[in-house]
Amino acid sequence: MSERKQVKRALISVYDKSGLVELGIFLESAGVEILSTGSTAKTLEAAGIKVIEVSSYTGFPEMMGGRVKTLHPRIHAGILADQSNLDHLAQIAEQEIAAFDLVVVNLYPFAHTISTGADFAECIEQIDIGGPSMLRGAAKNHGSVAVVSLTSQYEFLISAIKAGGFTLQDRQALALAVFQVTAEYDLAIATWMYKADGLPDWFGRIWHKESGLRYGENPHQAAALYSESGNRFGLVGAVQLHGKEMSFNNYTDADAAWRAAHDHPQPCVAIIKHANPCGIAIADEIWLAHKKANACDPVSAFGGVVAANREIDSALAQTLSEIFTEVVVAPSFSTEALEILSKKSAIRLLTCASPKTSKMEMRPVSGGLLLQESDLIDADGDDQVNWRQVAGAAVSSEVFEDLLFAWRAVRAVKSNAILLAKDGASVGVGMGQVNRLDSSRLAVARAGDRAEKSVAASDAFFPFPDGLEILIEAGVVAVVQPGGSIRDEEVIAAAQKAGVAMFFTGTRHFSHS
Repeated sequence: MSERKQVKRALISVYDKSGLVELGIFLESAGVEILSTGSTAKTLEAAGIKVIEVSSYTGFPEMMGGRVKTLHPRIHAGILADQSNLDHLAQIAEQEIAAFDLVVVNLYPFAHTISTGADFAECIEQIDIGGPSMLRGAAKNHGSVAVVSLTSQYEFLISAIKAGGFTLQDRQALALAVFQVTAEYDLAIATWMYKADGLPDWFGRIWHKESGLRYGENPHQAAALYSESGNRFGLVGAVQLHGKEMSFNNYTDADAAWRAAHDHPQPCVAIIKHANPCGIAIADEIWLAHKKANACDPVSAFGGVVAANREIDSALAQTLSEIFTEVVVAPSFSTEALEILSKKSAIRLLTCASPKTSKMEMRPVSGGLLLQESDLIDADGDDQVNWRQVAGAAVSSEVFEDLLFAWRAVRAVKSNAILLAKDGASVGVGMGQVNRLDSSRLAVARAGDRAEKSVAASDAFFPFPDGLEILIEAGVVAVVQPGGSIRDEEVIAAAQKAGVAMFFTGTRHFSHS
């Protein structure tokens, strides 16, 4: 452990006054001389703490509503003086400047201000200039100065001074925190000011580690969970009420299930395994939606992740308690449901707010990343009024409702994706195949007899009639697909010949991963 450096002189300038008075009382009792600015000084003085105001020390008044107060050589020389450098010490002594041992600064709340929708002028005023300058100067000079940039560090500050001062390791850790704080602050400003139509030429993100995970997709891979700029929403902000620690694969499947369940306005349950649906269904009651979803592929649903877009009630909880399920995520659980499911020691129970999907999504590739707009059920072709019937006779309202459901549900399936549906539930799913023909065969095989009088949704166009013909042979009565193949006329002719209704949406929901 390196030698501790005592604190004799401190500069304090903070926007967030949380814990300020308590800190000031401690520093005064420890014999630390305090210099402070504007409202910070007033707060300390009101508590009876002796303070030297920066303006009296510099001989220069605060100006422009506080825009200029610490930007002065007497302040920055005291921060930047290397106290092991005799030349530095001689120069500040000649100017009657005393060195600081401690700098405590937190910044104007720029990110919070822009999040409230404040007008441009107000946001501009929340761009801190003096604060980052003092923080960066003290962090650069951490060999001589301890710098505190977060109110959460006050307890550590106090314990260090009680122990005799800050070690070099302490000051290095505090300096690192400063550069992280100012980097995030500057990125927030640059992102706000950068106005781009479409995809940006430049962008950045800050990710905060929320928790370590036991391992990644496989035991030899390290993994952790991060939030963007510390904003915990979506699955990252979920509250775990019960069960084992969440794993990497639990998170990926839970996210896919949660998003799939919320693609539907009606009560919906999605059961996901390895990022693909074992079943998706809607119903008037959530327990019935689960019953229908589980019936699609109960073998694959074993050990899956269940997401519901409504509260889990006791009826559904009783069913879930009888099926091996890794994770259940929902907006809430009734008291009775929580009591029933908590008897299963391993099952993970999560409450989560409605998905807040980013407008953009990133995907790493070797040497960089891909950026694209997120695929949501909000394209023109997702609105039934824009569908175009290209084959078959008019369909009943029940069949059309199933087509609407199937179209929303197929978005959650990895391509090539074929989903068969009946009565508001998937009955067969074909996914992840290298051609649409095999996906059609797989969907029909999983549906079995339930394919009769079902409807089908395809996430992308049929390149040939053969995939459609497999669905027709199995008993599918209506199909919804984007259209757009150079062989659309052949596919339409096959549907027309079989008397099967076909609708084109003009929108594709193709997902590789």
